[in-house]
Amino acid sequence: MLNNKPKPKRKSLHVKKGDKVVVHSGQYKSNEPREVLKVDLEKSRVIVQGVNLRWKHQRRSQENPKGGRVQLEMPIPASKVLLFSEKLGKGTRTKIAVVDGKKRRVGVKCGTQFD
Repeated sequence: MLNNKPKPKRKSLHVKKGDKVVVHSGQYKSNEPREVLKVDLEKSRVIVQGVNLRWKHQRRSQENPKGGRVQLEMPIPASKVLLFSEKLGKGTRTKIAVVDGKKRRVGVKCGTQFD
């Protein structure tokens, strides 16, 4: 028998790895642009540089004979970040618009293209 299941829809978020974003709610709220280091599509979470820092305790090993503690960025919900617009100087919501026959992320208030 053939398996005629429909393919699952591919998830997407409004941010990608390498984007400049602004955290707009929570403990790390600020208008300072920061870089997205990693995106988790399944859980809709992002790791942002310098945000949500936690201490990770490392066990002793041959590479690290003393062990110790390392500070790492942990994921935050993608809904807490906005793309940073140079034109506005702050975060902006985005929409998908067709520009020159291609889908592009465009700032709602400023019209800045992010792709």
